[in-house]
Amino acid sequence: MSRHVAIVTDSTAYLPPQTMERHSITAVPLTVVLGDQALEEGTEISARSLALALQKRRPVTTSRPSPEVFAAAYRKAADAGATEIVSLHLSAEFSGTYDAAVLAARQAPVPVRVVDTGMVAMALGFCALAAAEVADAGGSLDEAVAAAEKRAGATSAFFYVDTLDFLRRGGRIGAAQALLGSALAVKPLLQLDGGRIDLLEKVRTASKAIARLEEIVVERAGSSPVDIAVHHLAAPDRAATLAERLRARVPGLVDLHTSEVGAVIGAHTGPGLLGAIVSPR
Repeated sequence: MSRHVAIVTDSTAYLPPQTMERHSITAVPLTVVLGDQALEEGTEISARSLALALQKRRPVTTSRPSPEVFAAAYRKAADAGATEIVSLHLSAEFSGTYDAAVLAARQAPVPVRVVDTGMVAMALGFCALAAAEVADAGGSLDEAVAAAEKRAGATSAFFYVDTLDFLRRGGRIGAAQALLGSALAVKPLLQLDGGRIDLLEKVRTASKAIARLEEIVVERAGSSPVDIAVHHLAAPDRAATLAERLRARVPGLVDLHTSEVGAVIGAHTGPGLLGAIVSPR
């Protein structure tokens, strides 16, 4: 689809391919470094392969896209007819992706507005969708950015991890550092707050933590129209059960997405992740 405003995001948005195609959203891939191999998320390494590597304790790191990769994406959008571009990305607290996009935007052939959404995973994906829906309807760049920022401001992300080790190694644990001394004694529930990962609650067992995650999501969703995403890494049964229960318990549910996270987020959370994104319409 050729339109005035193009929407670019990154591979951590984890939007379904058919959704990206329907709304003409471009996702620039981050890179996962597995041993001595640098692999593009989404095309060259699967979440399943990543989970296996983590379980075998192989060294895994991640890196941002280069400004040159963003520049190529912006040129392609301009060549397809876009006269303005909205570029929406995961929290700058997690990655240099936003900074790389800003550098590329300075040399782009058309104006590019780069936005640090403070989000990640489908919390970012819902922001990209909000902007794309405005662009699809012929809205301006400012209107598309405003829609994305409004969605980001209303969206909440919660997640359970089996262990804090992966977050600690990657330096992405934020205020949850206070948990490290007792990490073996609790199962943490975490939240995305101000673009960082913070401790929400400490729960004694995995089953109680997952039950509490469900209650938090139901409470946050309320009864107004809302989209929800359930994410996991190597925990499909947990995700399917949570999604089924939320479908039955959230009266205003519009769309519910269930998916395995990609390799970049998985590298920092580890296998067993169960996440839930609550995004009011």
